[in-house]
Amino acid sequence: MAPIILARQREIADHVAAQANVATREARENRVDQVRPAERSAASNGPRLGQSGSERGTDARGLSQAEQDQVADLKARDAEVRRHEQAHAAVGGQYAGSPSYTYQTGPDGQRYAIGGAVSIDASPVPDDPAATIAKMEVVKAAALAPAEPSAADRQVASLADAQRAQAIADLATVRAVERADALDQRL
Repeated sequence: MAPIILARQREIADHVAAQANVATREARENRVDQVRPAERSAASNGPRLGQSGSERGTDARGLSQAEQDQVADLKARDAEVRRHEQAHAAVGGQYAGSPSYTYQTGPDGQRYAIGGAVSIDASPVPDDPAATIAKMEVVKAAALAPAEPSAADRQVASLADAQRAQAIADLATVRAVERADALDQRL
């Protein structure tokens, strides 16, 4: 079975990116709207002497309040995405790959993670149901490791449960055959 990707659904990342683009566009529009007509000529000539960025509605980086809010939202999303994917990777151990991220550039020019994925090997161990049971327990724990597992994470956990159940049945069959063989040898 091919590796399964543990990730927030692509729709979520696309939705966040769309919201960020709308916020950036609105911030640019609001920057022009915030300048009163009498100040437009002064604003077009640049800041007046002694006028700080906060008086113009921008911070030291030249970002408007809306852009600062967008950067704060992107920073929070970045931290959440990284925690989420690191949780998968840490718990998944040898069965998990390294996190990969989808980025968006904020109005401050920095890249922020808005989505991510960790590949995990959820295939059964060939000819070893006991090892498969142990592996699927790790896979399920990795899938559910983040504080808020996504729908995709829950699907992987469900798959791990199904694989584990099959391995338990296989192990019971193997043990029944071993008992029957042992009984036949006594007779």
